[in-house]
Amino acid sequence: MNKSGRRLMLSALSLTMALSLLATPYSSSSTAYALDESASRSSTKFPQANDLANKQQAPHIQYDIQATLHAQERLITATQKVKYRNQSKDKLDQVVFRLFADANRSKDTQTTMFKKNNELIAKENPDMKPEDFLGGIDIKEVKDASTGQALAFKKVNQVLTVELPKGLDSNSEITLEMKYKTKIPFGMQRLSEYKDLVNGAHWFPVASVYNDTTHSWAKEPYSTHFETDYYDVADYKVSLNVPENMVVAMPGDLTETKTGDGRKIMTAKADNTRELVFFASENFKKASKTKNGRTVEYFYLNEKNDPKKDQVIQQYLDHVLHVLDFFSEKFGPYGYPEFRVVESYVQGVAVEFSRLVQMGPIQVSSNPADDSVLVHEIAHQWFHSMIGNDSENESFLDEGFADFAMSYFYEKEGSKLSGFNAIRLPNGPVDQKINSTNEESVDMSNLLFYQKGRQAIYELYRTVGESKFDAFMKEYFNRYAYKNATVDGLLQTIEDQLGKEARDLMDKNLNQPNYDLNPKYAMTEQEMQEYMKLTTTQLYDNILSGFTDLPKYTMVNVMKKAIHGEPVVIVLADGVSKQAQKQQQIVLEGFNNMFSMVGVKPLVLTERQAVKKELESTLAKSNVIAIGNPNKNAFVQALKPQMVKKASEAKFPWKEMMKQSNVYGAYGVVHPYNKDRLVVHYFWTGDQASAKGEEQFLPMAAYKTMGATNNLYQYMVYKAEGTVLKEQYTYNPISEFFAE
Repeated sequence: MNKSGRRLMLSALSLTMALSLLATPYSSSSTAYALDESASRSSTKFPQANDLANKQQAPHIQYDIQATLHAQERLITATQKVKYRNQSKDKLDQVVFRLFADANRSKDTQTTMFKKNNELIAKENPDMKPEDFLGGIDIKEVKDASTGQALAFKKVNQVLTVELPKGLDSNSEITLEMKYKTKIPFGMQRLSEYKDLVNGAHWFPVASVYNDTTHSWAKEPYSTHFETDYYDVADYKVSLNVPENMVVAMPGDLTETKTGDGRKIMTAKADNTRELVFFASENFKKASKTKNGRTVEYFYLNEKNDPKKDQVIQQYLDHVLHVLDFFSEKFGPYGYPEFRVVESYVQGVAVEFSRLVQMGPIQVSSNPADDSVLVHEIAHQWFHSMIGNDSENESFLDEGFADFAMSYFYEKEGSKLSGFNAIRLPNGPVDQKINSTNEESVDMSNLLFYQKGRQAIYELYRTVGESKFDAFMKEYFNRYAYKNATVDGLLQTIEDQLGKEARDLMDKNLNQPNYDLNPKYAMTEQEMQEYMKLTTTQLYDNILSGFTDLPKYTMVNVMKKAIHGEPVVIVLADGVSKQAQKQQQIVLEGFNNMFSMVGVKPLVLTERQAVKKELESTLAKSNVIAIGNPNKNAFVQALKPQMVKKASEAKFPWKEMMKQSNVYGAYGVVHPYNKDRLVVHYFWTGDQASAKGEEQFLPMAAYKTMGATNNLYQYMVYKAEGTVLKEQYTYNPISEFFAE
């Protein structure tokens, strides 16, 4: 691929990532109020668990947990009984539990997924100490529930090992009883509390998965850069004592019992369930809808009790039901009568759990149909919740299939942006296999597990055709629903259903490095340009729709206007030194790269006579980007009095800044000749910008001022050494996730 094509490809990848992040737009919210459930009933009923689960032997693990949430202390105290049946062929001398709450013992062991969120939260809460952002689980005792005998145990590196004096024969059971307390970190982690909302994942000891082929338990600590969720399905009964005003979301059948002391007990009964999490807040509102016996509930936040947000949530409920129906038809029936979505304050991250997903904030302008992140998380109900896998060592199995499923849904919805076009975007080979472990993938997990993972599945889909692929997916579901799948098992299912040739292709694509999508299924360069235009348009529209009070002269608006077809003229200063010419070309190249992604071809003018000729015609009808010293740029010189006046209206001290020695920067104003157009001037007050300006500002000037994932600047001025002299911008929360 040529340099231009490579640049376009990388830009498209970054925009796709941005769109994924922004599919659930952000909003500001802190308080909410109770909302009665609304439901439309139908005579058709879904079973408590699908037929596959009912035909299987009951899960070999049953939990009965009695817990109390001490919200003010950010603490959970609990007693739990765990009935464990040894379903392996080995005699077990130990039972092992994962203690992922202990990942919060140290900042070094916490997942970095929420790092930027926690850094922002720390700034907002200067009184909180670093240790407040930490937590962990303390085991008080473990005993044999049938005899009351205390059992020896050790707790090392997020693993609790319980010794069994008599051992546990195959198909024998033991019931363990343990007491513990869990400290909840402040901030944002899977287990955390922030703004009176408790995220309750990984809060109790969960039985590890035993492999009787390797005769070993899964014991890896939770990944710091990805996910290590690997569980057997189990039957859960969890009773959580909480303040009476708290609204609690958990998977399963929920019942509420008031205790008469200002508290209540929320009990969840969830059979054949991969994991048990809870979310609790006094600020939650809850909306629900039932269709064909399946109920979807949305727990959400509404600071102003805005009826428009209530309406958006109702639209989300319809959308979720639609997505559940699609995946049920394509892969196999969703096995539970309920599904829950929880809104939280976390920005830029969504997390899947069994029968429940955690999403970021949404706003009243959100369009559920565009929320691709939610569709991805719903797909995880098939590829993580019902079909489990070892996400420490074979993350492709859940993330690759969930991302493919998301695009499959949008393809059938007719989306040119989020359908299979998103998969067909080339991303080039990398010297790493898709089927890598988390440790092997390091910082390439998104590329390997999501992007290349879904490409490998898409290549299989295109190779065998849709009908055969759908039949294969149903068989894969039949074999592994409520079990843990493996890549080897996947390959065997492919061979059994689609033949040896298809298996060999998938084996090669997953297990050899440098996979790249078969060129006959990839985008052409023209298709890629069209796709990037769609991507960029939605990116800008999604972000800027969240800033209803954004000043008109904010520089990013020029890019949005150009995307939507408004003309753009770039005017370079004339009669300048060779160094200044070079610097102007640096800025111009940045704009050419940005505009080429969306098919915009601005008119470029330099000579004074050409500028003068077009001043009251083309330039008056266009958005204008002026570059260079204000005394040498013909457009700025011709309209200087008007520019000064418009700058004053934009609160930019034009005369003061232009009198400064050797400063550089940019500012936006309303076009002096046209109230519907804008002018942005990239300037330096010397004959040329300083060396620091040429190094740090000019190459990124276009992106820094007109990139939708940055703060949204009205103006910025820098001293010669590169420090800020004066600036004005609207804070963009998304910028934190794209900062270097």
